Amino acid sequence: MHAVLPNLCALCGNMSHKTLCAGCDEAYWNESRLRCTVCAVPLPATRWSSRARYRCADCIAEPPPFDATFALADYRAPLDTLAVGLKFRARLMLAREFAQRLARLAQDGRQDDSDWPDVIAPVPLAGQRLTERGYNQAWQIARPLARALNVRSDATLLQRVVHTAPQSRLDLDARRLNVGGAFRATRAVRGLHVGIVDDVMTTGATLEALARTLKAARARRVTNFVALRTPKN
Repeated sequence: MHAVLPNLCALCGNMSHKTLCAGCDEAYWNESRLRCTVCAVPLPATRWSSRARYRCADCIAEPPPFDATFALADYRAPLDTLAVGLKFRARLMLAREFAQRLARLAQDGRQDDSDWPDVIAPVPLAGQRLTERGYNQAWQIARPLARALNVRSDATLLQRVVHTAPQSRLDLDARRLNVGGAFRATRAVRGLHVGIVDDVMTTGATLEALARTLKAARARRVTNFVALRTPKN
């Protein structure tokens, strides 16, 4: 039997046998929040029901092209440092942590077989950005997530055909315009339930553009899997 050597907790820096120590896991991950089942924005706790499929007012009034979203937690301190560490500092063990937690969340929320993706794909990076960074953080999450869910993964199912400006600099309308027409499906997805993976969901503009691309190619259903979700103001 091999002993598991301790490492430093990714949040507090204390010694831990896991990516996060028990204290940080309890303090920051185990929040019980009701979220819109479509876009994963937090909903008021007074509407809590363990199995109800709640939707926020925006998704009721103007449903997005994707059908569901799983998100682990809000994009806020200190959890935002995990996303930054994965995206810009190549802390790839954090991708496995996100994937394992997303798999458990999806399994807990599964209603029937129609909820299960046929294939999981990452939000694609532009070629220049992928070359500069050396990896796609969304694919680093998508691959172990697909293994955990026992479904197929495809790193190149979606392709970015337009090199867009960074979304972080833009408001919602500009984000939607920025990524409109920026993607294409490289293989047939007709009749498939496609899972799309990203590290952070902010306005949802990129995921909307990808879902429109997939639905135009006759995908049956699109579900987002995101590690962190930025709450709406």
